[in-house]
Amino acid sequence: MTVKKQQTDELLGLDKFAVDEDNPHVVIDKEKCIKCTEKPCLVVCPAKLYKLGQDGQIQFDYAGCLECGTCRVMCSHKALDWKYPQGTFGVSFRFG
Repeated sequence: MTVKKQQTDELLGLDKFAVDEDNPHVVIDKEKCIKCTEKPCLVVCPAKLYKLGQDGQIQFDYAGCLECGTCRVMCSHKALDWKYPQGTFGVSFRFG
């Protein structure tokens, strides 16, 4: 029997997301964020949801967030208002 090793992207594709369009659980304070020169959020997010816009501002798509909190921990400027999604919203992890 051969066991196929799944890639991270394949495993993330198994997760289900219930997005609360009216209440994002991560909000970026752009005034604090623009002062950051390192921008660790661009590299630490396992879902790669942070992007640098042409205007130099960080853009974030919270709909695919894994709710791991890595961005919050790594943001030394405290530019993220981060909380778990309400009620039945958020990510449901699945394997197999």
